[in-house]
Amino acid sequence: MSASTARAIEKGGVVGAGGGGFPSHVKAQGSADTLIANGAECEPLLRADGEVMSRHPEKVRRGILLMKDAVGASRAVLAVKGRNAEAAERALKGDGSIELRLLENVYPAGDEYLLVFDATGRVVPESGIPPDVGVMVNNVTTLAQVADAADGRPVTSRMITVQGEVPEPGTFDVPIGTPLREVLALAGWNEDPSSATIVGGPMMGRLAERPDEPTTKTVGGLIVLPRDHPLVSSRTATEAAVLRVARAACCQCLACTELCPRALLGHRLEPHRTVRAIQYDTLDVDDEHITSAYLCCECGMCELFACPLEIRPRRILAALKAELVRRGVPNPHRRTDLSPDDVREYRQIPTSRLVSRLGLSAYDRPAPLRETRPAPESVTLLTRQHVGEAAVPLVAKGDRVLEGDVVGEIPEGKLGARIHASISGVVGEVTPDSIEIARGEEA
Repeated sequence: MSASTARAIEKGGVVGAGGGGFPSHVKAQGSADTLIANGAECEPLLRADGEVMSRHPEKVRRGILLMKDAVGASRAVLAVKGRNAEAAERALKGDGSIELRLLENVYPAGDEYLLVFDATGRVVPESGIPPDVGVMVNNVTTLAQVADAADGRPVTSRMITVQGEVPEPGTFDVPIGTPLREVLALAGWNEDPSSATIVGGPMMGRLAERPDEPTTKTVGGLIVLPRDHPLVSSRTATEAAVLRVARAACCQCLACTELCPRALLGHRLEPHRTVRAIQYDTLDVDDEHITSAYLCCECGMCELFACPLEIRPRRILAALKAELVRRGVPNPHRRTDLSPDDVREYRQIPTSRLVSRLGLSAYDRPAPLRETRPAPESVTLLTRQHVGEAAVPLVAKGDRVLEGDVVGEIPEGKLGARIHASISGVVGEVTPDSIEIARGEEA
């Protein structure tokens, strides 16, 4: 059963829909004694996972049971925040084989390291993954897609929440590859040049590069904000400016470390010491406070909530991590004897407080599923929407395809995921990076 489930997931092109993008068929080939269905949706303002549980409870439940069986788990847990408890209960339908775990409404409750600890009491090792402690974690949207894949329906669309500076915030079922502007228009956005769009959540999302950028399997939210909003400014600051402020202003107050979720689990990550270590132009790759960048999950707590001086430890740690990888510096942080900080439970930040600090209170509104579904005239399917190698295009310009047809395949022997046509039409430009499909008879 597990092999057939994994094969169906692979054929369906299912990846981690919560943003990670890890190919789900690989997880289905693993083993664990506990499966956690992650419905925490911890990023402020996002509602897509809740809508999936509310509108497709049977798919979520079936996906949990399929993945539980695939990995050989004896225990399954659906973890959600209180606002989604009713939807979660509908999904479970009294199934005693799946436990319901209600999480505190704190950030970042959905981080899988924190989720594993909260649900099992186990601590994932430094630089480890949940299976290292016998746990498999899957997002609830991913699990609904697993159920679809088992029925032969590949991933061709996903739920996306549109929030922020829009007249009608909502959640929409969107064909993969739809231009962002067409999704935003469903919420009443009129391409205001004074606004910017965050792709993802306000804490970990990125700024959209252009309004015709395509959606992908991992995009769960779009947040429109004024260009002068602090969350936009924080993402447009140059690396040189970030370093200049850090070197001039850091007072070593420890706030970034005291609120770091990974540090509170016992990982040796101390952002304030890393900021101190970059005071000089030379990069000491033997300094544990430099290499500890490998431990950062880039949740943004340090720079968007903790720091009173607008220093950006997350940006610094991310840049260091990239540089260490570029230089081929191995990750030395592998401790397994970890103990959570005794004060951890007192340093968790309520989401409502975080929303206020971020200046998002006016945008923290319901975003129910809207029946309107975009019907784009064309879509652009990126060949890398996942962890691993880009899919290899199987089509050429002028080919006719139907929604659900395979248009990109996993490279032989590589980690990757299939890509499927999200609309029926004619293939346009094909490159190693993308496949265009135009609706209708002519490309």
